[in-house]
Amino acid sequence: MDETEIYTAMRHFADSWGLLAMTLFFVGALLFTLRPGAKASANEAKLIPLKED
Repeated sequence: MDETEIYTAMRHFADSWGLLAMTLFFVGALLFTLRPGAKASANEAKLIPLKED
């Protein structure tokens, strides 16, 4: 295989499946952040630096 053919194949893969993977990751992160009960755990996490040992 020629180097340009490898580059072209990788480029096509990244343009299609890479974009799909990044979109699914973004949607998953968004759903994880906006899930029910996330506010309570976020409020607990923000107080961690203020806790004394």
